[in-house]
Amino acid sequence: MRTYELMVITNGELDENAVSQTVERFTTLIGEQGGTVERVDHWGKRQFAYEIDHMNEGYYTVIDLQLSSPGLVELERQLRIADEVVRHKVVRPGPRVKRAS
Repeated sequence: MRTYELMVITNGELDENAVSQTVERFTTLIGEQGGTVERVDHWGKRQFAYEIDHMNEGYYTVIDLQLSSPGLVELERQLRIADEVVRHKVVRPGPRVKRAS
């Protein structure tokens, strides 16, 4: 199991409830694939830097998760075919270092 950070941008024309259901669907999928969701951070509706598929805004959500490689392949497949997902990106975050105050 590896740690990943997933950013999902959902269609800006959806309402908050539909966005929550979409995120819930993917967090459930992570659990079904044997992974765990550590944190879900909803950033809300934001303006795009450039137009994507005739849209100018979308809902941003960041999900910290742990998942195996085969589970990640299935998660990305589901994200690619979901109509309400405009863009997504999965990265492996670097080590987090505490800063001295």
